Amino acid sequence: MHSFTGSALFVGIAGLVGLSVQSLHAEDAPQFRGIGGLGISKETGLPTTWSDKENIRWKAALPGRGLSAPVIADGRVYVTANSTHNQKRLHVLCFDEKTGKQLWERQFWATGSTFCHPKTCMAAPTPVTDGERVVALFATGDLVSLDKDGNLEWVRSLVGDYPTVGNNVGMAASPILWKDLVILFLENVGDSFVAGIDKRTGENKWRVERPKGINWCSPLMIENNGQPEIVLQSNEDLTAYDPVNGNKKWALTGKKFQPIPSPTFGDGLVFSPGFKFFAVQPGSGKEDPQILWESNKLPTGYGSPIYHDRKIYALSYRGIINCADGATGKPIWNLRIEGTYAASPLLADGKIYSVNEDGITQVVTAGAEGKLLASNPIGDKILATPVASNGAIYLRSDGFLYCIAQKK
Repeated sequence: MHSFTGSALFVGIAGLVGLSVQSLHAEDAPQFRGIGGLGISKETGLPTTWSDKENIRWKAALPGRGLSAPVIADGRVYVTANSTHNQKRLHVLCFDEKTGKQLWERQFWATGSTFCHPKTCMAAPTPVTDGERVVALFATGDLVSLDKDGNLEWVRSLVGDYPTVGNNVGMAASPILWKDLVILFLENVGDSFVAGIDKRTGENKWRVERPKGINWCSPLMIENNGQPEIVLQSNEDLTAYDPVNGNKKWALTGKKFQPIPSPTFGDGLVFSPGFKFFAVQPGSGKEDPQILWESNKLPTGYGSPIYHDRKIYALSYRGIINCADGATGKPIWNLRIEGTYAASPLLADGKIYSVNEDGITQVVTAGAEGKLLASNPIGDKILATPVASNGAIYLRSDGFLYCIAQKK
């Protein structure tokens, strides 16, 4: 493992605040797209309308760009950013969930390339937290673990470990946590792999090579016949691995999958956005995975789909929400909403929250009929996926982190 201490990486000034250690609550949002990475929150009482002057609980300044979503646990909100003209300075910040007060900030110098498409940046992957620590991956291949008070636990330069790793036009796959492992999925034109990394030490517990290719999909953890599996989607395959040791469990090949939106899971099925949209019955034992249905009427673009209450929702880049029956793929309704969309939608409180690139959040009813309830401008460009936690919705732009909640 190629590690760097504080003498090799610049670690910025921070404050320390002591809060009691608690387990993750149902209202926490510990990873990309919330609990399980499904884009669903159990939160209720969320605001339907807001603006830059209405229903803003707090607004915190950020030091630089970021497409990463905030993650929330144990009363703390963690977010990443990058700054300087060449994106070489990497930031991890922590804010108080109730007040928006900045509790600490840590800074690091990038060890990998910062070249990327101008639409993205080095703070594209969303961090992950277990309430005790936050683990942040940057598109430079720098992987950092900090405890909840901002103390450095470990840091790795993946480019130092695997010199041909590259972000190409931009790396965005977000890490997830499973038990004591950080699950990292990196596919690029260089060293490509999925790895289980000890969350306490940063050392590889296992590592499996993957085909080379540019891919932005995040790993998905599912339960298949009572057993945990990591599902990975890339251009040419949908493959499941055992998180304990990295052994391959099953694979679906021969189809074209999308390398940007991530798959989702529900009622025992994996829903995979591709050049067609696939509903997949996972493999088990000697049984191969099966495609139960496929559809060309559920385009996704950048955003990942949502499965909820036996319905699948897909948001296209051009702003069309399609709803289909999860068992058959039969269309139920579609609705055009304003703008273009880089962020994935969020389903919470019976509504779908979709934030367009101009920072306008369209709120649409979920269920049998899609009806536009509100269109909420915030006056800021947003490409990051919205998050719901503890009665609030969180949005992040390049300059600010917003906490949106009903005034009490």
